[in-house]
Amino acid sequence: MAAFRTLDDADLQGKRALVRVDFNVPLSREDGEDGKVTDDTRLRAAKPTVDKLRAGGAKVILLAHFDRPKGKVVPSMSLLPIVEPLSKVLGVPVAFAPDCIGQKAREAVNALQPGDVLLLENVRFHEGEEANDRKFADALASNGDLYVNDAFSAAHRAHASTEALAHRLPAYAGEQMRLELTALDRALGHPERPVLGIVGGSKVSTKLDLLRHLVTKLDKLAIGGGMANTFLYAQGHDVGASYCEKELAETAREVIRLAGQNNCKLFLPLDIVVAEKLAPGAPARVRDVGSIDEDERILDAGPETVERLCRAMGNSKTLIWNGPLGVFEMPPFDKGTMEAARHAAKLARDGKLVAVAGGGDTVAALNAAGVVHDFTFVSTAGGAFLEWMEGKTLPGVAALSQ
Repeated sequence: MAAFRTLDDADLQGKRALVRVDFNVPLSREDGEDGKVTDDTRLRAAKPTVDKLRAGGAKVILLAHFDRPKGKVVPSMSLLPIVEPLSKVLGVPVAFAPDCIGQKAREAVNALQPGDVLLLENVRFHEGEEANDRKFADALASNGDLYVNDAFSAAHRAHASTEALAHRLPAYAGEQMRLELTALDRALGHPERPVLGIVGGSKVSTKLDLLRHLVTKLDKLAIGGGMANTFLYAQGHDVGASYCEKELAETAREVIRLAGQNNCKLFLPLDIVVAEKLAPGAPARVRDVGSIDEDERILDAGPETVERLCRAMGNSKTLIWNGPLGVFEMPPFDKGTMEAARHAAKLARDGKLVAVAGGGDTVAALNAAGVVHDFTFVSTAGGAFLEWMEGKTLPGVAALSQ
């Protein structure tokens, strides 16, 4: 990972700091109301950077997107409802400008004193944002003296506020960005070995690039969830009525061969949990791989599979996890994911394992297991986390490289 400048390197006093944050938060709406933030995780994630900028005497100007207005002004996608909850999180008043460029933005910026915080309107109200347009980036840059990117979750997009703007002003990684990049480098860039990966979820087709990349980087890789069914089928095992991408059987065999060529030990299920229907409390049975009736579906990893995975964790120094082992949202098919997550968390708590996880379903599963805070690092970045795991260059990160 290339070196990047942090705020420790910046002269902040009196400077206008344009800070790209991710405030694409869930809103609940009722008739006649602007909407209320139902999860302020991303607002809280921005606080360390804002606090550091304010302490250094900077004028803090926040840039963010919300939803997909596709270059048009959509009132329901305004960032205005964010102002009040953001002010509570930061503990200071937050001003708001009804545009991110132009006279209204300029007037709001000019009114700032050192330590003040301003939120500009949704950058995606302008077509130039997603087009990574130079003129739009110039207009954004005119209101700043330095640029801070604190939105790793948007770093896989080459947009004006995440990429082009970083080339127009002295550019720095924010505190959340620094935390994310440091943790990810520790997991795959320069990890303690052996490194174990867990990749789950339903579809092989959505994670082909990921699997092909990981088998060249990891010492061990466990495949779970619905995608494991495709690998079992590719090896000649009957999968009954399970979800299975049978047309990708040869691709699965290619991944198996690639793992062998790169000395990456591949863990596929030894036993499985099956049921005739996916329903809460449905009668479930443990079967050996391949021992399944035609009307049964594989819905979780079996106890022997989970036990072997936990042993593999104990023999590893680093774990990187993306995707559940089964249908964790619905007991009793959550058992495999819950047991594995709790074991990984204990090893991380005891200082025996660097455990890094990410992806929406993974975070939800770790929350359900009550261990999300015990992992070394849990990324909420979604698409950016997945593309990073695939070995792809993230434009927003590359733009910060020295």
